[in-house]
Amino acid sequence: MLFHYHFWTPHVEETERFYVDHGFQVFQRIGKYQGDFQNFNPPLVWDDFREKNILFRIIEARKGTINITFGYGKKIIFDHIGFLISEKEQDLICENAAEMNWSVDRGERRTFINTPYSFRIELQTNKDIVDSMTDNIKIEELRIETKKKGLEDDLSALFGKTVNTIKSVTGDKVTIREAVITDFSSKQVVDPNGVRFVN
Repeated sequence: MLFHYHFWTPHVEETERFYVDHGFQVFQRIGKYQGDFQNFNPPLVWDDFREKNILFRIIEARKGTINITFGYGKKIIFDHIGFLISEKEQDLICENAAEMNWSVDRGERRTFINTPYSFRIELQTNKDIVDSMTDNIKIEELRIETKKKGLEDDLSALFGKTVNTIKSVTGDKVTIREAVITDFSSKQVVDPNGVRFVN
């Protein structure tokens, strides 16, 4: 199940505000302050720390089966998408990735696959990463702009089945163009990183 994406962005506070305004709850904020990584989690709000020079490594916002993360970057960079899967599925996907010569970085909490499309794929087996597995609020589809063709076919080979939640268009950058999310908004809106939402 597609559940996640991550951006690096200079618009950290604005990105958080956008998602909170659309019903997401901030789960955690981790940032570097005075040389150390520290938590600035809720119930803290931006007025509590805005004046401090914090470099946010990760801010995590959740809604239903969706988990969106972002951290500070000098420019907007789309980093990865994430799939929530079983451990058995993970083993098969990692084997397929090796056959495709895509490098795999297996970690204790999550696994990353490096794609030739200039973004990574996270494989997550821990269901505690989302608020609800039964909630109907989910990412129906992401439309990803890539610089080369073939993403859908490669994802089918990687997962061993058709991945209907990812559609691609070829362009001059790598980013998420559109996100189709259930029960998101009655009108089209665009987040601070250029992701357009359609209901």
